[in-house]
Amino acid sequence: MARITRANAFLVDLEPKVVRTDAIQSFKSQETIFVVLHDADGAQGMGYSYTIGDGGPSVLALLQKTLLPRLMGQDADHIEAVWRDLLFCSHATAVGPIMSLALAAIDTALWDMRGHKTGLPLHVLAGGAKSTVPMYTTEGGWLHLPPKALVEDAKAAKADGFRGSKVKIGTPTVSGDAARLEAVRSALGDEYEIMTDANQSMTAAEAKRRVPMLERLNIAWFEEPLPSDDIAGHARLQAQSRVPIAVGESLYSLGQFADYVSANACEIVQVDVARVGGVTPWLKVAHMAEGHNMSVCPHFLMELHVSLVCAVPNAPWLEYIPQLEDIAAPMARKGGMALAPVAPGLGIDWDHEKLAALTLSGSAFEIKEGQQ
Repeated sequence: MARITRANAFLVDLEPKVVRTDAIQSFKSQETIFVVLHDADGAQGMGYSYTIGDGGPSVLALLQKTLLPRLMGQDADHIEAVWRDLLFCSHATAVGPIMSLALAAIDTALWDMRGHKTGLPLHVLAGGAKSTVPMYTTEGGWLHLPPKALVEDAKAAKADGFRGSKVKIGTPTVSGDAARLEAVRSALGDEYEIMTDANQSMTAAEAKRRVPMLERLNIAWFEEPLPSDDIAGHARLQAQSRVPIAVGESLYSLGQFADYVSANACEIVQVDVARVGGVTPWLKVAHMAEGHNMSVCPHFLMELHVSLVCAVPNAPWLEYIPQLEDIAAPMARKGGMALAPVAPGLGIDWDHEKLAALTLSGSAFEIKEGQQ
């Protein structure tokens, strides 16, 4: 039995390198919550989770007061049993973002530990479907950028080997969104993929008005047009649209994804490993999508998602938004292709000196077996 004997946790706040805006918010920072687990055999695993500027201390408090004390003495090899036990020990706080984000920090640490023990990288442990994946970039498609800047970024991305760009939409008028997309399509040609993201900003009527324009421009997908809990609205919109509806970054459980799939309310599944609760539920969502002949195109966290999209056969894209440069070596890529890490575990090469220097004062704590 690989008994868990000690856990450390801390928070690092990372500011974005560029201004990131969409139709409902601005990306303030990446509050990155880290968990380091140790077992009785001396093995170690390091996992993480994140927010976009609010709620990080709440995730850390749930870990410190409830989840990590409960974890002590449990068998690190039984990841499914651990995940379910932690979920149900605090079931009154689930399903929701704080619980899922806290679970993800623990779950990714357990998978990292398993990788170090076996000597296998995560993409092999979790399935081993492929070793590379095409990327599309979101980093130059933010809503505040004018059409000229969108075109310049997309041209640079295409020259670097990227096969697509995401453009944020949700301006006050259909013509405003059309101008942004038409500029990119005209400059990049018909073979370059353009994804769109409305970030839950639209009414059903406004989303419906944009569908003919998106169809005309051969847009790859229409992401989060409506509030994430409006399953019926997304289902109606999907029935009216030849452009696939994409959802998932604001869903927090396998059951929520199942509701979308059973309602035919989307065609692209964008499960986020942190927001759904870790690698364990992420894989379940991905395989459920595979069973319905649907693609998985995950949200954000490219340094972790690269391993997961290479683990499964139905993940054609990785979203490129770099955020860990200050605390980790750059993700391996060749032009617009991301390469699955070959190092054991998550395969992220953390800079521990920088992590220590950037740890938010007062955030670090330790939990030990027998001292809860």
